[in-house]
Amino acid sequence: MASYNPGWLVLVGILVTLSLPYSHAFWGNENKIHTAVFLSPKFVLGPGSVENRFYFNVDFPKGHIALKSFDAEVIDETGNPVPLHETYLHHWVVVRYYVRKGVEISKLDDLKKVNRSDYISGGNSGICQNGILSQFFGLGSETRKTSTHIPDPYGIEVGNPAEVPSGFEEQWMLNVHAIDTRGAEDKLGCTECRCDLYNVTDDEYGRPLRPYYKGGLLCCYDRTQCKVKHGFEAVRRTLYLRYTVKWIDMDRFVLPVKIYIFDITDSWKRTPSSTEINAEHKCKIEYDIESCDATGLGNDGCIDTKRISLDVPFGGYLIYGVAHQHSGGTGSALYREDGQLMCSSLPTYGKGEEPGNEAGYIVGMTTCYPKPGTVEISEGETLILEFNYSRIRHHTGVMGLFYILVADDLPKPMHTLRTVVQTQDSIMVVTVLWAAVALIGVVAVIALAVHYQFKREGEDGYEAIGM
Repeated sequence: MASYNPGWLVLVGILVTLSLPYSHAFWGNENKIHTAVFLSPKFVLGPGSVENRFYFNVDFPKGHIALKSFDAEVIDETGNPVPLHETYLHHWVVVRYYVRKGVEISKLDDLKKVNRSDYISGGNSGICQNGILSQFFGLGSETRKTSTHIPDPYGIEVGNPAEVPSGFEEQWMLNVHAIDTRGAEDKLGCTECRCDLYNVTDDEYGRPLRPYYKGGLLCCYDRTQCKVKHGFEAVRRTLYLRYTVKWIDMDRFVLPVKIYIFDITDSWKRTPSSTEINAEHKCKIEYDIESCDATGLGNDGCIDTKRISLDVPFGGYLIYGVAHQHSGGTGSALYREDGQLMCSSLPTYGKGEEPGNEAGYIVGMTTCYPKPGTVEISEGETLILEFNYSRIRHHTGVMGLFYILVADDLPKPMHTLRTVVQTQDSIMVVTVLWAAVALIGVVAVIALAVHYQFKREGEDGYEAIGM
């Protein structure tokens, strides 16, 4: 009988393991990614008109799952993407909630009539008070070119039966804020919700606006009308928000992440009692940018920079980060108190006319995917949030939101193997490396088999070819 060295079997085992797909080798069995495309309820817009409605119980994947991404865009009745210079997507957000079984909610008016005991918010883990900025996903004009992908082995866990209150069911609300700027007298002014262009002096509840309030969400609420050029006419058209959700089934290989949203307008100040998640964090969501004067150009480049300090009441590992800005934005960053950069997000402006490349509009925001374990946040740590906007012209109702995903744990192999993480920038490199390793493994196994066969043939009386 032919003899062999057991070391070869060990080598073969290692090579076979290395030749497995990345997810098989380190994260367990491959978890298939599911994809579904949904449409919001239709909305109809004419030149200058505004849609800002809250749709409850919208279509959403069911079951105990881990969300991997959520992407959206405005389309027309034929399914064609609509450019921002025709319909500006101010923002969209998707929010989870729990409603008592048998209670029907389809619109905001229904919610106002529902008994408070029949409705429970299921928002994110954020720090703003009173359910403000409680969305799981949400973007604006940048939605087409901003990645929402959550790298393996992480995901946003939803549909966990253990977390659904008894007698309730998990549902989702979608808010779409879109402005038709066809024929607008001042397109940018309409998108920035300048009150004079909307001829608005009261908010949507009939309350008078503050005298110094020049523009923002209080002036471009649902069914308001922005000023269009005299004599301009265009047909009203039916539109939808098309949203694509990707997810995997929740299992022991998926590590849940928590969602936190910081707001540059947060008025939080350090006090001895500021230890709980929502303690004294008052987020105003929007603010104005004053234009620079002639001397400002030489001093600060005509840039408005806002910085706030926040003592975060949570800890964990930063997995993903992205900012949300309006036109005029020049970037945002999150720092440690000592000035160390943790995550930055920069806008991409379009240069053309086609959807996804509209000149003058922010069409994308860069994202950060730190290598797991390299950016750890300690509970109670002070973080610095910074937002920059151009001050060349006056801006109203701009936003400075920073969305991050934080994991409590790292994948166990990371502690010993220091594996390269799947990041947005390194996915291709990792794929190529593992393909090469797989090829080497296959070649080595074949070579070993041929060598063993020839050796055996030689021992059986045949002349083996020299190797």
